[in-house]
Amino acid sequence: MPRLLSVFVAFVSCAIAPCLAAEPGVENWPGWRGPRGDGTSREARIPTKWNGQTGDNIAWKTEIPGTGHSSPIVWGERVFVMTSLDDQSERALLCLDRQTGKIVWQQVVLAAPLEKKHTLNSFASGTPATDGKLVYVSFLAPDFASQTERTPGDMVVAAYDFQGQQRWLAKPGRFASTHGYCSSPVLFEDKVIVNGDHDGDGYIVALARDNGQELWRITRPNNTRSYCTPIIRDLAGRTQMLLSGSKCVASYDPRTGQQHWLMDGPTEQFVASLVDDGRLVYLTAGFPERHVLAIKPDGSGHVGDEQIVWRTRKNCSYVPSPIFASGYLLVAADDGIATCYQAVSGQPQWTARLGKHYSASLVSAAGLVYFLADDGIMKVVRPGKELDVVAENPLGEFCYASPAISQGQLLIRGERHLYCIGK
Repeated sequence: MPRLLSVFVAFVSCAIAPCLAAEPGVENWPGWRGPRGDGTSREARIPTKWNGQTGDNIAWKTEIPGTGHSSPIVWGERVFVMTSLDDQSERALLCLDRQTGKIVWQQVVLAAPLEKKHTLNSFASGTPATDGKLVYVSFLAPDFASQTERTPGDMVVAAYDFQGQQRWLAKPGRFASTHGYCSSPVLFEDKVIVNGDHDGDGYIVALARDNGQELWRITRPNNTRSYCTPIIRDLAGRTQMLLSGSKCVASYDPRTGQQHWLMDGPTEQFVASLVDDGRLVYLTAGFPERHVLAIKPDGSGHVGDEQIVWRTRKNCSYVPSPIFASGYLLVAADDGIATCYQAVSGQPQWTARLGKHYSASLVSAAGLVYFLADDGIMKVVRPGKELDVVAENPLGEFCYASPAISQGQLLIRGERHLYCIGK
């Protein structure tokens, strides 16, 4: 299941959290898949070698209470991650010191029964988002506990300041899915946007960042669960919020919720986020059919196959989100098979087994792409016409959350610990 977001980046005053040094190329990692929501970092000096078992190139390693697939986010000297304290039926937000890994505070967001979920999901799978002032989280508050019945409940969205004080909490809609919950907030201008695709009356809702009041709501078609985090881009002369899910691919105006275009299919369920190259949008999906598509985002209304530039049904990913890097589209299929496509043409350059199984989404920095397998082994690959594995690094524990990159370091959440890589 996704580990999920795209966010709008602004600097925070040093009274709230220490600012980043004014160093070119240094970035915060403020939400699902980083500052652009696509897994890319513009930093130039990122570690390529480490060993979590021996401690080689490990800055710190902190045990995280509870369980979850929530990815870490970074702003200045603070790291945030969500977790589920299963024994207490509590969902919590943690704040850590980026320099030392020490847990600064831990706040319970809600106490609620544990929902039915997929075996590859967790009770804390969404990734938080921050604008440097507040941290935004989302969980499900089920009506009852069950691992055999679908458990409906309320979507909960909450905001906390950097001192751990709750500023507001909202329940913008109902949610029910046999696979559990995972929705990562997306920040855009004055809005917190949350995807509510589920096995019911699906919706996407925008809440005011300062008080949680509803600003707009989109009614979604087909009433089918999906777990995609939208990306927001300026494409084809307009600002577009793009996502796949609920048996379609769609584009909306993130300021109003007004639909730009919608394409039916190509399959029923989606998890991976979209990526783009500034001209085309790329998706990989899903279930029961699997597809990789390149789509022209310049349509209006109900569009069809005329917007598809290329398609393949081989070696597609369902859960891990792909990445665009150096003119190539790289995809890590759930079963461990990786493929590098020439992005514009769709021509496969190479296909190889790089891991046993993938859940984490791909990240990239300095011309390299990082593939994190479930067993904690990360392969560092240089995109190109031929497979070039630059490094292979063991972490020493299983991993299902997507990595974060910030200030010259990698942060990886394992089953039990959060690792900061790069001294």
